[in-house]
Amino acid sequence: MLDLNYVRENLDGVRAALAARGMPATALDDFAQADAERRRVIAESDALNAERNTASRVIGGLMKEGRREEAEVQRKQVGDLKDRIAELDQKREQAEARLRELLLTLPNIPHESVPVGKDESANVEIRRWGTKPEFDFEPKDHVDLGTSLGILDLERAVKVAGARFAILNGAGARLERALIDFMLDLHTREHGYRETLPPFIVNASALFGTGQLPKFEEDLFKLEDERGFYLVPTAEVPVTNYYREEILDASQLPMKFVAYTPCFRSEAGSYGKDTRGVIRQHQFEKVELVKYALPENSYDQLESLTRDAETILQRLGIHYRVVALSTGDLGFSNAKTYDIEVWLPSQNAFREISSCSNYEAFQARRANIRFRRAGGAKPEFVHTLNGSGLAVGRTWLAILENYQQADGSVIVPEALRPFMRGLESISK
Repeated sequence: MLDLNYVRENLDGVRAALAARGMPATALDDFAQADAERRRVIAESDALNAERNTASRVIGGLMKEGRREEAEVQRKQVGDLKDRIAELDQKREQAEARLRELLLTLPNIPHESVPVGKDESANVEIRRWGTKPEFDFEPKDHVDLGTSLGILDLERAVKVAGARFAILNGAGARLERALIDFMLDLHTREHGYRETLPPFIVNASALFGTGQLPKFEEDLFKLEDERGFYLVPTAEVPVTNYYREEILDASQLPMKFVAYTPCFRSEAGSYGKDTRGVIRQHQFEKVELVKYALPENSYDQLESLTRDAETILQRLGIHYRVVALSTGDLGFSNAKTYDIEVWLPSQNAFREISSCSNYEAFQARRANIRFRRAGGAKPEFVHTLNGSGLAVGRTWLAILENYQQADGSVIVPEALRPFMRGLESISK
């Protein structure tokens, strides 16, 4: 959530920033109108309060002089003023409620370094790592490979759950588990993250804090429960909300967490996109990196978080690139985002495997997560960051496609073999 006073005092700047996101000016027009009404009723209320105070002093003087009838007339006028002031106070409360309501609809302001553009076509490639694999045969996609190897079963997943679910068997399930262990092990032992295992169910307040609610409720799986629970769409939600309504000490920052969770998404509005295989599913596994940082170094923390996520692909020896998202492609809560895109031979294209983002104070303001500097300073909002480190299912399919052999087998990357009990390849 943006700061109310900042929006009020920098309306033209906010309008320009949101226009760069492709957002219509209607919300800000409504904001300006509600703010103007708030200012008007406050000014009128202040004037009437001053008039009432003056009248009260006059009444006191009249009473001392024994002029009771005149004093009663003044009292009647003061009573009318009090009624009008009460009406104005109600209008002020309505205007302020409208301002808060509109504030929830406004996305974050893009950082000045974000490329300006209307959509993903304006995204800017920052760097590449590795090279594309060369095949002397026609490479298959992960569905054909996994099905042929007996490690991926999409048909029976439809039978027990529905479309956009998958069942992994044998070495396929083991590969998924190995990837989770490998990612958690690397981030905790080498990158200094603290491992946490959060709930896989969260409440509405947590989802409000990270920005999924109220705007994106249709993307969530809500439980039919009077307590208003939801399945987690990402570990970002419970881990970022860990310190909700708390004040941290500045000396604790940055704080770095890594968490594994299954993730559940309805994929509302995405029907027809990536329906083949396990690229876009209702349930998938992810290892998430979350940071709490001081405002002055949160962008350095974004760079290091992105590098930490990249290390996974480097250790696995898989070609990828890093892309800075444009203003028109940014998520609602994001101030800046790097996408890490992995190479998929079957598509002859790069596909997203991680988004690493700085939210600045946007989430912290919604969740009321603050910190205090030394010397009893006034609390400030922390900056929150997160990124996939990595999406496990997409890493799984990237391994199948990039390490496939002519006979249909798949070589297990060397870095994963200790987590696969030494298994060097997956074959029929």
